[in-house]
Amino acid sequence: MKKYIAVVIISFLVITFTGIKLSGQNTPVQGTGIGNILPDISLQNPQGETLKLSALRGNIVLVDFWASWCRPCRRENPVVRDAFTSFSKEKFENASGFKVFSVSLDNSKTAWTDAIAADSLYWNEHVSDLQGWRSAVARQMGVRSIPSNFLLDQNGVIIATNLRGAKLEEALQNFLKN
Repeated sequence: MKKYIAVVIISFLVITFTGIKLSGQNTPVQGTGIGNILPDISLQNPQGETLKLSALRGNIVLVDFWASWCRPCRRENPVVRDAFTSFSKEKFENASGFKVFSVSLDNSKTAWTDAIAADSLYWNEHVSDLQGWRSAVARQMGVRSIPSNFLLDQNGVIIATNLRGAKLEEALQNFLKN
């Protein structure tokens, strides 16, 4: 009986302290690395409405950090726009569609909204706290330079980061339904 109790206690300790799950499944944790669930973002759009990244679950989502004053961002905006145009109505494996969630690191609302219009960024999910580099969201996500992005699967799990140019289209092609 003592041996049985010792085995039960040791098993409990191993499971508790190593994070082994009895179901045998690994559940992604929140973080900013590939395989993690990106923490939720809740910021206001240009109209003052609060938008949440988590509301887009079920879709493949590109979380794109940029700013109107950032020349590399502005050069990358046509690539993001073309990806949205090409993939927003496509059928994906295990996902409803493709969305872009743009997070601006602008300080000026006017500069931000003028850039959205000038670059024809016609999706609905544009957000900012207008704090520039003091943005708490940018710090939380480890964004130290822009453009910067995270590609999320339908569950909010990061499947790729910092896709630029043709790499974004290539990644999206991999998730299309055959």
